[in-house]
Amino acid sequence: MGEQHVSIVKSHDEMQRFVKSLLDDVNALEYMIKNDWFETDIVRIGAEQEMVLVDQTTFKPACVNMEALEHMTEWDWVGTELARFNLETNLDPREFSGSALRDMEDENSAKLALIEGIVNKFGATIILTGILPTLRKFDMEMSNLTPKQRYFALMEAINQQMMGNTYELNLVGIDELLLKHDSPLLEAVNTSFQVHLQVSPADFVPMYNLAQALSAPVMALAANSPIVFGRRLWHESRIAMFQQALDTRSTQEHMRERSARVNFGKQWLDHSILDIYREDIARFRVLLSGDVRENAREMILAGKTPKLGSLQVHNSTVYRWNRPCYGISDNGKPHLRIENRVLPSGPTVQDEMANAALWLGCMVQMKEDVGDIRNKMSFEDVYDNFIKAAKFGIDSKFTWMHDQKIPVAELALQELIPRARKGLEMRNIRPEDISRYMDVIECRAKENMNGARWALRSYTKLKKETTEDEALTVLTHAMSVNQKMGLPVHQWKMPELSDLKEYRPSHLKVSEFMNTDLFTVQKDDIVDLVAEMMDWRKIRYTPVEDKEGKLVGLVTLRIVVRHLLKTRNQPENAEGHHTTVKDIMNKHPLTIGPNATLVETMAIMRKNKIGCLPVVQNGELIGIITEMDFLRISGRLLERLEN
Repeated sequence: MGEQHVSIVKSHDEMQRFVKSLLDDVNALEYMIKNDWFETDIVRIGAEQEMVLVDQTTFKPACVNMEALEHMTEWDWVGTELARFNLETNLDPREFSGSALRDMEDENSAKLALIEGIVNKFGATIILTGILPTLRKFDMEMSNLTPKQRYFALMEAINQQMMGNTYELNLVGIDELLLKHDSPLLEAVNTSFQVHLQVSPADFVPMYNLAQALSAPVMALAANSPIVFGRRLWHESRIAMFQQALDTRSTQEHMRERSARVNFGKQWLDHSILDIYREDIARFRVLLSGDVRENAREMILAGKTPKLGSLQVHNSTVYRWNRPCYGISDNGKPHLRIENRVLPSGPTVQDEMANAALWLGCMVQMKEDVGDIRNKMSFEDVYDNFIKAAKFGIDSKFTWMHDQKIPVAELALQELIPRARKGLEMRNIRPEDISRYMDVIECRAKENMNGARWALRSYTKLKKETTEDEALTVLTHAMSVNQKMGLPVHQWKMPELSDLKEYRPSHLKVSEFMNTDLFTVQKDDIVDLVAEMMDWRKIRYTPVEDKEGKLVGLVTLRIVVRHLLKTRNQPENAEGHHTTVKDIMNKHPLTIGPNATLVETMAIMRKNKIGCLPVVQNGELIGIITEMDFLRISGRLLERLEN
C-alpha cells in the first residue's frame, strides 16, 4: 500500500467512481506497453525487510512500534506493518551489477542496527524470522493492530467479505493446529523478506513464469517458519497461515470454486502483465478505495506518466506469492517489477541475501538458457512443488523439468547453484560476493540444514527437557543471539536451556501453560472406565464434558478412591446397573479462564486447597492446569537458581 490514504468503500457512487478509475488505469497501462513508454535499458533490484519486535527479557512480542517510530521521523525508509510488534524497512533500488548484493546486505544491516538502537530504549530487540515462535493467540487480538486508518479500513473491508462466522486455521505437521479466530489480524504472524526484480514488458511473461517455477526450490531451501503457537507445523507455515488468515470463504454443500485473495495462481501467464491485473479485477471485489486525484486517461493524452494509483490500491489487496508491480523511476519513466513474496524473514541478513542471490541468479540464467519454462514443466507440477516446499522444506522431493523426480538438496547442488552462479556472473556481480552467497546455499544443501530444520530440531529437543513456554523462549533467545553474531543458520548450534540466564514465567497466562491434550469422560460413562483411564494415563484429574465440549463436572483420583473404598465390601450390582460418573463427580468444580496469570491461578488453588483447575472459556473446556504443572515450573526455576 505504501503511504497512500485508503478507506473502505462507503457508497455505490464511491465504488463506481473507483472502479471506473481502476479500469482507466488498466487501459493506460495497456497503452504505455503498446507504445514503448517503459524503461528497458537498466535492471534494478530492491527489497523490503519485515521484522518482529520482542521484549529483551521475555522474548515475547513488544507492541512498541508507534512509540519507536516517534524517534525515527527523519527516516523515510522505515514504516509500520499490520501489528504493533512489527516494522518494515525499504532498501534502496540499485542497479543489478557489481557490488549490488553486498551493498544491499550492508544497507540492510546498517538500517537494522539503527532501529535496534531505538527499540532498545523501549526494552525491545529485533528478531528476523518468518513466524515468531513465542507468538500467542491473544497477541493477535485487534488491540494490537497498528493504529492507522489504512489498517482499520483493511480489517473492516475483509470482514465484510466473510461468508462464515469466523476465520479458521487448519494445519497439520508434526503437531496439529485447529483454531478459530475473530479477525484477519492473524495475517500479522507472517514476516518476510520481499525481493524485487525489474523486468521489461517484453520479458515479463517468461520471467514471471520462471519466478513461479523457482518459487518451490528457493522457498524450500530458505524455509524458516515451522512453529506457530507452540505447534510444529509446515516448514514454511507462512504459506498456509497467510492464506487462511485472510480466507473469507466457507464450506458449502455445492462445489463452486472461489479463489482465495492469497494465492499462487491457477495457470501459466500467457500474454502480458495485463492478464494478471485483469484476472484479479474480475475475480476479487474491490476492498478499498484511495484518494486518487489523477485521471490516467488525461495524463496519457498529455504525454505524462500516470501513477496508476487505483490499480496499485487494488493490487495491494490481492496477495499473489509472485506479485506484479508497477512503478515510476527517478528519471520519470515507468517500469515493471516482479516481487518475490515467498522468502521468509531471517534467519540472518546474510541468509536472506543468499536466498535473494539464488533466486535472482537463477532468474537471469534460466531466461537465457531455458527460455519458455512452459515447454519444460506443467503448471500443475509447479503448483504441486510449491505446496510440497511449504510443507516439507529442504526435505522436499520435486517434479522438475522434463518430469525429473529430484530431492531439493540434490537439485540445488546439481543445477540451481551452478545456474545462479552463472546468472550472477552475467550481471557482473563481484566474484567474492557470488561465493559469499552461493557458498551459504551450498552448505545448507550439503548439511540439509536451514532455519526451519534448525528450529524444529531445537524445539523438539527443548520440549523434552522443560515446559513448552520455556522451550519457545529459549529457542527465540538463541535466534536473537545467533542473528546478532551474524552466523548463517547452517552454522548455528542447538540451544541449551542454560543459554538463557533468566526466565520469568510469573506474569504469563494460563493459556501458555495449560495442558490441552485432554482425556475426558462424559457423565453417563461408568466409573470403571474413568478409574482405568486414570491408571493407564497416570493422571489424577479427569474433566467431565458433554457432547458439545462444555464442562459439566470433574472426577479426581481422591473421589475414585473414596468410591472404591466405600463399595469394596458391598455385593456387586445387579447386571445392567453400574455406578456412573454423574453419581460421583464434583458437579460444580472451580474453574479458571485462559487469560488469568499463573500467580492468580496458584493463589486460587492454594486458598481452596485443590490440585487442579479446568480452564474454561464461554463454558467450553479448553484445557487443564494442575499442581504438576507448577511443580515443573518451580523445579526448572530451582535448577536455574542452582546453576
